[in-house]
Amino acid sequence: MSGQPMPCSPQEIGALFLFEKLSPGQLGQLCAAGRVERFEAGPVYTEGEPATCFYVMLEGTVVLSRRVGGDDVEVSRTSQRGVYAGSMQAYLGDRVRQVYNNSMRVTEPTRFFVLPADVFASFMQEWFPMAVHLLEGLFFGSKNTQRAIGQRERLLALGSLSAGLTHELNNPAAAAVRATATLRERVGKMRHKLAVIAQGSYSPEVMANLIDIQERTAERVAKAPTLSPLEASDREDALTDWLDDHGIPEGWRIAPTFVQAGLDADWLDQVAAAVAAEILPNAIGWLNYTVETELLMDEINDSTNRISHLVDAAKQYSQLDRAPYQVADVHELLDSTLLMLSGKIGPRIKVVKEYDRTLPRVPAYPAELNQVWTNLIDNAVQAVNSAGGEGTLTVRTALDHDRLLVEFRDTGPGVPREIRSRIFDPFFTTKPVGEGTGLGLDISWRIVVNKHHGTLQVESEPGDTRFQVLLPLTAAESESDTAPEELA
Repeated sequence: MSGQPMPCSPQEIGALFLFEKLSPGQLGQLCAAGRVERFEAGPVYTEGEPATCFYVMLEGTVVLSRRVGGDDVEVSRTSQRGVYAGSMQAYLGDRVRQVYNNSMRVTEPTRFFVLPADVFASFMQEWFPMAVHLLEGLFFGSKNTQRAIGQRERLLALGSLSAGLTHELNNPAAAAVRATATLRERVGKMRHKLAVIAQGSYSPEVMANLIDIQERTAERVAKAPTLSPLEASDREDALTDWLDDHGIPEGWRIAPTFVQAGLDADWLDQVAAAVAAEILPNAIGWLNYTVETELLMDEINDSTNRISHLVDAAKQYSQLDRAPYQVADVHELLDSTLLMLSGKIGPRIKVVKEYDRTLPRVPAYPAELNQVWTNLIDNAVQAVNSAGGEGTLTVRTALDHDRLLVEFRDTGPGVPREIRSRIFDPFFTTKPVGEGTGLGLDISWRIVVNKHHGTLQVESEPGDTRFQVLLPLTAAESESDTAPEELA
């Protein structure tokens, strides 16, 4: 947008704090190369357009805003003379993309001193060569540092996840190994017990009864009810008494196994009625081995299923073998991340899921959204731990107008109001030295806002902090061209 040209006064621009140290000759050069323009209320330039001019306000009121998702969010409003905006990085030349990184509008008739970007860059390099070198070093050094620490932040998160996953995998794997070794021993003893029974002078009918009882016992193991500790203790006492009354040695050792398998005294009465008294001890021993082998096989099955579930969650989390951009179910992503972080969350933090399962799938970069979930969950866990280690993490999904809301709520001490506006800034952290890089929320903000055209915001008070991610339900035009097959 062009303004109304007006005369340029070296005295007027020399009174601004930005130019007050310049010589009269330099002020004259500025006026000759630049211009004064008067803008009526309305836009001056728009974020993302080529940065062609450097603006310094002489009088009026300016408003700067940034685009967040589909909205323009006001970041600054001022009437202070001498404030500047526009092509402030023109001195870097074509080494960076020269576009306006915000939008500027005026709310009343406002005058600017306007300097073309290439002229501004030329004056900077001619008049302040040392300053330009220092600014270049600061700019590119900060970018490189941010990139390096961002990679380290990802590696630290990956290391933490790997340690947690290894721990989670180790438990069921060790259980399966132990159960397999014990199963081998029990099967060997069961073969020996069967040989002892077979050596007796038992009729085929008795042997058939024993086999039938064994099969029905195995079926009861699969349907064993879950008992309370008190119920289990009472049943163990009753079975121990039954076994002692029927002359079964070490009944106290056998009873807990039978209770775990869902057997009771009535079932043992049926066994006693089906076999002769002289073979009852051997029959009970054989059934005990049968029960133990069934329980061990159940344990192995549970352990291997747990391992398979963890591997599936890791694959879901890392998005291996999947397109980087796709239509995804955020609930699957959230569940895989929570499972991957379960070791870090620990047993003292209660996780509550308030999912709206009717929500549609959304176009996204799932692996990068998983990184956002990881950072926000990690922050919530640390907040709860700083308040004593016990609390609740609530993960909620809902429809918010035309966007999908994912909210992480923790019962930690909250984010102080005075730092709330800075928590998404690069390198800003409240963690102790050596424990945080200050890039977790910055990376999350860039993934949500820049890459998904969504919004990341925080609401906080002591005991109730909520980080809210709002994602569009449909793909932006730039993304629809990236992966048309996923969005068809």
